[in-house]
Amino acid sequence: MSLKYMLTINLFIKIGLTEIKVLVMTKRWLILAGLWAVYFSVTQNCLVFSQKNNFNDLILWKSEINIPQFDPRSYVCYKVSSPIVVDGKLNEEAWQLVPWTEPFMDIRGGNFPAPPFETKVKILWDNNFLYIAAQLEEPHVHAYITQRDAVIYQDNDFEVFIDPDGDTHLYYELEINALNTIWDLLLVKPYRDGGPAINGFDTKGLKTAVFIDGTLNNPSDIDVGWYVEIAIPFNALAEINNNRKPKVGDQWRINFSRVQWHTEVIHGKYVKVKDKITGKKLSEENWVWSPQGVVNMHRPETWGFVQFADSYVGNAEVEFDNKLVEKVKWVLRNIYFAQKRYYSKFGEYAEEMKQLSTIGFIPQNIPFPFEIRKGWGSYVVKIETIHGIWFINNIGKIWSDG
Repeated sequence: MSLKYMLTINLFIKIGLTEIKVLVMTKRWLILAGLWAVYFSVTQNCLVFSQKNNFNDLILWKSEINIPQFDPRSYVCYKVSSPIVVDGKLNEEAWQLVPWTEPFMDIRGGNFPAPPFETKVKILWDNNFLYIAAQLEEPHVHAYITQRDAVIYQDNDFEVFIDPDGDTHLYYELEINALNTIWDLLLVKPYRDGGPAINGFDTKGLKTAVFIDGTLNNPSDIDVGWYVEIAIPFNALAEINNNRKPKVGDQWRINFSRVQWHTEVIHGKYVKVKDKITGKKLSEENWVWSPQGVVNMHRPETWGFVQFADSYVGNAEVEFDNKLVEKVKWVLRNIYFAQKRYYSKFGEYAEEMKQLSTIGFIPQNIPFPFEIRKGWGSYVVKIETIHGIWFINNIGKIWSDG
């Protein structure tokens, strides 16, 4: 086969992956017809590959590089026909009909020991609120922080993280302890990209309640656990979601976390256990719904997916939609990881993708055409796919151009 015809085949293969519209034509229409068959075959293979939605089947790193795997959990959020009374008791029929999430796991993933106490969540929505219910198994329920917007995770707590548009910037965090003391805040960017946290943010119209199945701050007995019930107004989240409420079919990036400290009882009070050698407090346990891969909740790209259904709870079951575009976004995220590693080693960002191979990245395995636009201490990566044109920059923001 001539070089000309080989070039034509390569371009058709790229079409199958990226929907390039400029074709190299040959003069032999019989061969061209055959190449169209190759094009459709490759396109179908590409789509089947993508529909598996296994985010880790793309080998983008050398085996010796320890990059956390992407294994997000998903949940279909059904509608509720009447408002939920937020009292922590979860006794509405809607809560009885909707399923629990999977039990929480170690924040690092399923390869680590399962938590000794179970935690699970239910989620509902209506036109005004996102409703969250959590059940936390706990033999010794205790909490001491009473000041709003204090650092609540210094107590055992339950935490909610929400990024409606999935760009990993401008997201919401809510923490609550067994005294129903809350800390609500916004993050302009993850801490790895400079933050900052906006602690002055107050969730207008927020409703929270805690119900304790047992006693509080009483070491003399054994408790069953505690329940958290939350109603977050969509209007309060408007500024982090382009001033709009969720639509049916939307998928928000959401995660839930539980902080659990090692404690002992001293003079009738729960006190954090200290290391006998260093005298420092033992590190807390972090249990989450969707694994983060590392001990860091501020990686919004690894949070779970919550899909808003049009079906009311108890009616028709809705299947979760594995959106193919999420694989494209995960490829971009890995380029961002690679650029951060490259910058740490060389003090500048890579101008060409092949430079990233020096830190263990495998750019030739990226199944889409890409472009790096490097600026002064910054960069933007562009990828064109059948799912649109997508970008990521040096501070980790990801967006689409249609």
